[in-house]
Amino acid sequence: MAEGAGPTFEVKVHRGRRITIPRAVADLLGIEEGSRLRLRVEGDRVVLEPVRDALWFAIHGPKVAYISFEELEEESEREQGRLYGMEALTLSHGSTSPSTT
Repeated sequence: MAEGAGPTFEVKVHRGRRITIPRAVADLLGIEEGSRLRLRVEGDRVVLEPVRDALWFAIHGPKVAYISFEELEEESEREQGRLYGMEALTLSHGSTSPSTT
């Protein structure tokens, strides 16, 4: 991180080479007990960054599209039909899956 790009803290290395992440940094980045961090060395610097999983992105990540519950259910039923060999599933709103006409 370039100087002036964000808050800077000095931390002490404790027994066992442990450091404590300042509360302000943890709060800012959403780091809590059990969070995973990626550590890498860049020249003479140590960089720590949160490892985000799919659930974190689903909750906190950018939203790029909207799908209604009905659309999700219809797609789920079509996919189940494809996977399990069912030719036509009755969708929750009473219609059948799209025909090939």
